[in-house]
Amino acid sequence: MLGLSRHIVTGLIDAGFVQPTRGKRNELRFTFQDLALLRTAHALQAQSIPARRILRSLARLKATLPAELPLTGLRITAIGPDVAVRDRSGRLQSDSGQLLMDFEVAPVAGTVTLLEHAASREEPSAQELFEQALSLEEDDAAAAEAAYLQALALSPDLEDAYLNLGAMWAEAGRFIDLVRLSEAALENCPQSALLHFNHGVALDHLERLDEAAAAYERSLELDPNLADAHFNLAQLRQQAGDERGALRHYSAYRRLQR
Repeated sequence: MLGLSRHIVTGLIDAGFVQPTRGKRNELRFTFQDLALLRTAHALQAQSIPARRILRSLARLKATLPAELPLTGLRITAIGPDVAVRDRSGRLQSDSGQLLMDFEVAPVAGTVTLLEHAASREEPSAQELFEQALSLEEDDAAAAEAAYLQALALSPDLEDAYLNLGAMWAEAGRFIDLVRLSEAALENCPQSALLHFNHGVALDHLERLDEAAAAYERSLELDPNLADAHFNLAQLRQQAGDERGALRHYSAYRRLQR
């Protein structure tokens, strides 16, 4: 029914990722969590991902699935060789945060129903999603965040979406999420001084000071006129006892402010 090879299904059962029971006719019966894992395995197999990598990716997914399906449903997404889950709050649990394909699942009268996107439905562009997110920021932060993530799924090099979402997360104190977002952003926009600066801010708040200093330095290599990077780096240099380095960046900051 799912189009999976016997090797992958057997591997998932043998590894304990799915634990089907036997019916009256000795047929295999799967739970919702099992079905979700098998569906995701099919999506990964369709991308020609090796069976060993599929099993490794699904091992991470299994731990994130709830015991019961939320009333609002889950979004399970294939991310190249890995997978991610978005819960009802819109938060993503994944290794990379990059969205490439997905399907929706929701409960109907105690059974599982797959909700496919209509083929004729016209999907919004990345720029349209970005503008929608921008308009939602003040009134509905969760919806704005979801729209930014959808825009980045369509256009992973959309620098402004990374910057706006990063600003939202920094204001909310979500610095662990901001580090992950910045790392994904810099893979797609490595020449952005502001994204390197955002990365430094997140690392700074997490007390990863050497990494933060390196991120600020890189941002200044790309844009020597980034005043805030000079100021933050000056503070780090001062904390490290490098008075000369701190003075140099404080002076640069004051010069740029003038």
